[in-house]
Amino acid sequence: MTLIKSISGIRGTIGGEPGLGLTPVDVVKFTSAYGAWIRSRNAKNQKPKVVIGRDARLSGPMVHHLVTGTLMGLGIDVIDTGLSTTPTVEMAVPYHQAQGGIILTASHNPIQWNALKLLNEQGEFLSALDGERILQFAESGRFEFASVEQLGNSTFDPDAIDRHIQAILKSDLVDVATIKNAGLRVVVDSVNSSGGIAVPRLLKALGVVDVFELFCEPTGRFPHNPEPLPEHLKDLSDAVVSNNAHLGIVVDPDVDRLAFVCEDGTMFGEEYTLVSVAEHVLKYRKGDTVSNMSSTRALRDVTEVAGFKHHASAVGEVNVVSMMKSVSSVIGGEGNGGVILPELHYGRDALAGIALFLTHLSNSKLSCKQLRNSYPDYFISKNKIELTPDLDVDMVLQSIKEKYASQPVNDLDGVKIEFGNEWVHLRKSNTEPIIRIYSESKTEATANELAKRIMDDIIAVAMPQSR
Repeated sequence: MTLIKSISGIRGTIGGEPGLGLTPVDVVKFTSAYGAWIRSRNAKNQKPKVVIGRDARLSGPMVHHLVTGTLMGLGIDVIDTGLSTTPTVEMAVPYHQAQGGIILTASHNPIQWNALKLLNEQGEFLSALDGERILQFAESGRFEFASVEQLGNSTFDPDAIDRHIQAILKSDLVDVATIKNAGLRVVVDSVNSSGGIAVPRLLKALGVVDVFELFCEPTGRFPHNPEPLPEHLKDLSDAVVSNNAHLGIVVDPDVDRLAFVCEDGTMFGEEYTLVSVAEHVLKYRKGDTVSNMSSTRALRDVTEVAGFKHHASAVGEVNVVSMMKSVSSVIGGEGNGGVILPELHYGRDALAGIALFLTHLSNSKLSCKQLRNSYPDYFISKNKIELTPDLDVDMVLQSIKEKYASQPVNDLDGVKIEFGNEWVHLRKSNTEPIIRIYSESKTEATANELAKRIMDDIIAVAMPQSR
């Protein structure tokens, strides 16, 4: 059993003992803490509103009932979007002028997981300060529930996904006529979650000629590991080829991550989702781009070709959003297939990403494979080193930083060292003595070699302390 408490929300495996897994007791406890935080930010005579929505995983109805009842018990009105997506809930919060939102999803985690993703009144993930405040409320256990006359009410919002789609269609960055004229045939893998509702609906609104639905029944029984990685997408790859489709689309259970499969069944590359969308946006918007420090350099290349500057943030969506706001970027996101279009909202949005990508693909007159081949090839190698618990990990990182002081070094989030077009990023775990090593180069072999060289450096620094 696992229960992870962080500033971004509460995530855990269903069942087990309270405090060790995400049990009903834990759901009520942390929902109460969030509700107490909401109430602390509003006048006592004001009745707060919170928007909720969930993905289709099996534990969703149970968690949904607990969250709804707890918020109502705190005197908070609930606006329920039902089976929904993370970006849809994010947009629904300001639409309803609500004081916050909770998305019931464990994102790409397997079926036994669920989580409470917590939003502020802007429909954005919480700051570190606000997240810590909620954890303090949970730790204290001091919650004041409403009297019978002050209980909250629950209302259903059946139109949230349609409003979301219509907002996307209104953007001048999305060209429905061009997409329709392209006569696209698309296979969709929504891993039997709420993307099975939203993605086909979006594609039909965009004028896609043929939509082949693969795993689009929102039963919550994931047909494969729900993280949209190449090793999990064989069925989608085969379906694209067998249906003579132009491309395949896959989203994770809560529809904030997006990846594509080319017409020959090969992967477009999750890292290149944001790259291609950014290239499109930069043709129509003047401004910089942002991605986190572990995302591909290809976004920087595309941005500089367009005449603008790329900025690298600390890892984590809230950090990406913070930097996007500070530099007024026109597009940003993360290399895991997360696209953030700020003029729509500040959150990763696979639906927006699909509309932008299909517009770009249709305008290009290229096949999906040809479009991918138009970008520089980079390969990312992901590794980690487990160290002894008594080791000073900060000291190790500082030693590596000093060793490569002659290279461009960024220590905003761990240590990132650039070697021309190559880079390596070292990040420590907050919960265990682990250093994660991400490296990128022009080939997979050279990316692995770069990672190994830095790992050898780490071992050389760590070994004297380990004796």
